[in-house]
Amino acid sequence: MRAFGHLDFRYFWATRVAGILATEMLITTVGWQVYRLTASELNLGLIGFAQFAPFALLFLVSGVAADRLPRMRIIFGCVSLQTVCATVLLWGTWSGRIDFTIILAILVLFGVARAFQAPAQMAIVPNLVPSHDLANAIAWSSSGFQMARIIGPTIAGLLISFGAARGQDEFFVYVLAVSVFVLATILAAMVRSPVQIVSQVPISISNILAGFKFIASRQVIFGAIGLDLFAVLFGGAIALLPVYATTILNVGADGFGILRSAFTFGGFVGAIYMTQRPVAQKAGLKLLSAVGIFGLGVIVFGISEIFWLSLAALVIMGLADSVSVFIRQNLVQIITPDEMRGRVSAVTAVFIGASNELGEFESGVTAHWWGTVPAVIVGGAATVTVAVSFAWLFPKLRQVDSLDPDELIRKYRDPEPGS
Repeated sequence: MRAFGHLDFRYFWATRVAGILATEMLITTVGWQVYRLTASELNLGLIGFAQFAPFALLFLVSGVAADRLPRMRIIFGCVSLQTVCATVLLWGTWSGRIDFTIILAILVLFGVARAFQAPAQMAIVPNLVPSHDLANAIAWSSSGFQMARIIGPTIAGLLISFGAARGQDEFFVYVLAVSVFVLATILAAMVRSPVQIVSQVPISISNILAGFKFIASRQVIFGAIGLDLFAVLFGGAIALLPVYATTILNVGADGFGILRSAFTFGGFVGAIYMTQRPVAQKAGLKLLSAVGIFGLGVIVFGISEIFWLSLAALVIMGLADSVSVFIRQNLVQIITPDEMRGRVSAVTAVFIGASNELGEFESGVTAHWWGTVPAVIVGGAATVTVAVSFAWLFPKLRQVDSLDPDELIRKYRDPEPGS
């Protein structure tokens, strides 16, 4: 609990948890709504693509913004825009003037907010706590993130079922999502903008691309980000949960919410464990192993036609994902100096955070081509292959032992010879 001794971190943590809770309710409900309206796996994939596109187009600009502007003000503006998007979805659903095209347009705007929010949110944690509390702060941030991701889909599933009985499948979820976004906006306004080292380098193409150069010149960061990128890209089975809930497992809206929460329940358990027993040694091997286990979980989920087995696979996937996220965030945040964190976090966001949405798009497209079950199984097998390949391609990542800040900075902050 050391990180919670800092007031601004507590407000930031509450802001992030409320924002993720509302986002998970909204995205879960959008997936159900789109499949109800269109019955198309491809359209489920397009939901992810609509959110990914703004990341891909704006991440260089958003990274520079996070290094040159107050990060907390960026977060406040982004949460406010997300509140507007949720309100439009609520109004469209209530009035009956909602269709797939309108939903996609709103999600693009929602993606713009997330594109600027992600690097600022990633980069601000080291500004809120002293370095000796950073690992604890990251663990608590991750646990809050996972907790919100568990509760959000569960609430969404229950409210969808409640609303369906009254002819308003999504209405009640959107009402609650708007309310929680408003709360997140208020909490964000309560965080004082912390002291940060503002980049004074003139804006130029070279300066904008500095995040890429920093990552590419350090094998440990490059390997960790690339590993998560491909794991998330190929393991995007979560996007297909509406199909599994309705046509494979036959559990309906209630079961859909439980399935959506099982993954994040595993992540929450893993994140809470990390707050008490953080990774102390063999961090690189544990990162690679976690991604491999995640891929095996995807394969089991893809094959399963038994509800409890599917739940167990999703829990294991979430647990493995939380371990990999914890290790990768520590590596990136500690090794990167503060004046570079915005640009590096922007690259991280587009290659990992936004790749969740790109992975959903990939899963929707491949499910449309090959069928849902083969698409998920192939994605899981590809994830296992990536973990094995990265263990061979990035020996320095494999050899990372302790996550002690002083040791990581001493060994890995300087660029590697010849880079």
